[in-house]
Amino acid sequence: MRILVLGGTAFLSAEIARQAVAAGDDVTCLARGSVAAPPPGVAWLKSDRSLGVNAYTDVAKGDWDAVIEVARDPVPASEALRALAHRAAHWTFVSSCSVYADASVPDAGEDAALLPALAPGTPSTPENYGESKVAIEEATLQAADGKAHLCRAGLIGGPGDGSDRYGYWPARFARDMRPVLVPDIDDAPMRVIDVRDLAAWILLAAKRGITGAMNALGDQIRFGDYIEAARQAAGHSGAVVPAAETWLAEQGVDYWAGPDSLPLWLPPGHEGFMARSNQAAVDAGLRLRPWQETLADTLADERQRGLDRPRKAGLSPETEARLLAALQ
Repeated sequence: MRILVLGGTAFLSAEIARQAVAAGDDVTCLARGSVAAPPPGVAWLKSDRSLGVNAYTDVAKGDWDAVIEVARDPVPASEALRALAHRAAHWTFVSSCSVYADASVPDAGEDAALLPALAPGTPSTPENYGESKVAIEEATLQAADGKAHLCRAGLIGGPGDGSDRYGYWPARFARDMRPVLVPDIDDAPMRVIDVRDLAAWILLAAKRGITGAMNALGDQIRFGDYIEAARQAAGHSGAVVPAAETWLAEQGVDYWAGPDSLPLWLPPGHEGFMARSNQAAVDAGLRLRPWQETLADTLADERQRGLDRPRKAGLSPETEARLLAALQ
């Protein structure tokens, strides 16, 4: 296949390009490459998407079996569609389960109500991420009608994750044997998809011409099982100290991600956020490796990258020590 990846230098898009090259596909990545270069074996077209439709002049000269888009800003996404949709036999937009209006209902499928699309002219920000993705979905369906796969990904984990959400916990247990503070949510559901499985699914869907919206999430497990497995994998022998959710919130600990947060802990009203149905994608060919394999490979990656490195998510050692002292 002749594949164009709009990106190809970061986490998921780089893994897509890597797997496609390994499968013998002819892969081009359109990216600035300001932080990293695409994987070896791809044709790298350096281009700044802020240039508008002019950014796609070279790739719009030929036809593509598949175009894969990972954008979160509707402006460059719409410009890419305008320049390339008529040149692509299949178009994948990597969307997100954040597009859904109600995060409280477990096992909801793709027919659940969506957020309103981001209004034209409104800047795309982290706060309107879901609305931005909805806007791109709508533009994709309009421009690539009948050949678009809307891949609504859940939380992505695995080696190379720069968000630190999934990797925080195994890295924390491996860092030292001091007590580890965890939210008291053992029975909370969580679905994390390995980046390698997600990339393989996106490429499979493109090869088979699969279209429509499908949730792409990992197998559902209990948060408590994940924490215990992370502890055992890291060889942690210290105490695990659960703290009530209300107490953590009162102490200013953030949910989900960001500095001084407890990753994978969700705010009230999000009971279904990591418990959506992935059945449609599984029926269509999504294959998932055992979650324990993702955990083990993530821990190995965390050790290689440095257990004491600055992180985008999780508690700092100082904050964790202060909170543990306050619990006594």
